[in-house]
Parts: sequence; structure tokens; C-alpha cells
Amino acid sequence: MDKRDAACSCGQLQVTVEGEPVRVSVCHCLACQRRTGSAFSFQARYPRERVSMSGEAREYTRISDAGEARTFSFCADCGATVSYVVASAPDIIAVPVGAFADPGFPPPAFWVWESRSHSWVTPPAGAERRD
Repeated sequence: MDKRDAACSCGQLQVTVEGEPVRVSVCHCLACQRRTGSAFSFQARYPRERVSMSGEAREYTRISDAGEARTFSFCADCGATVSYVVASAPDIIAVPVGAFADPGFPPPAFWVWESRSHSWVTPPAGAERRD
């Protein structure tokens, strides 16, 4: 696929990515559970040069369970997160897969913080498990 479009809930903040993601992962850390309001977060990472964003974003930086800063860009109107950057990899932008609203999106290849996952959640076949 050449391009994928992602957006916040109200559509005001949009992200377009080019090419396939360099990583698709699920994170079960407690901070991601709080941020998403779900049992885990599901994101795709892209090189910064293949990502464009339009609309008004606000930012929030938090420290991950591993002790690293993550800066989230979210819609100024509806509050939905549309991307984030990890301090150790500023050239990579992560986009929550749900923002693509694409049920055919590739499954996660990485499964992280499994020790904090809910007991009923199981990784897809072949996912690399990291904790």
C-alpha cells in the first residue's frame, strides 16, 4: 500500500503515512492502558520523513514504564491521540492503529510488557514477545 490516512475522532487532526510501517506492536504497559482506555495500545511506527500531519495538535509528554519520555500529539478538539514520538528514536513516529480505521491493518509483530497484560489477551501467532 502506498499511503494510509489516519485521523482523530472528529477528523480535525489527520496523519498520512507513506509505505509500510517499520514496526507494528502492541504494548500492555499500565501507562498505555490508561492513555487508550483499553487493555493495551496498538501502534505502527514510520520514519518521520514518510509522515505528514495536518490540523491543530496539542502535545503531552509522559515517562514510560521503562523510564523514557514519550511525546503524544492529540487533537485540540476531541482529544484523540494521532501520533507519538519516543525520546530515543526521534526520527520515528508511531501512529495508533485505531486512528487508521482499517480492519485489514497488518497484525502486530511485537508484543511488549506482556507481564502487565490482562489474562484474557493472547498474542497473534508469530508475534515476538518482549517484556
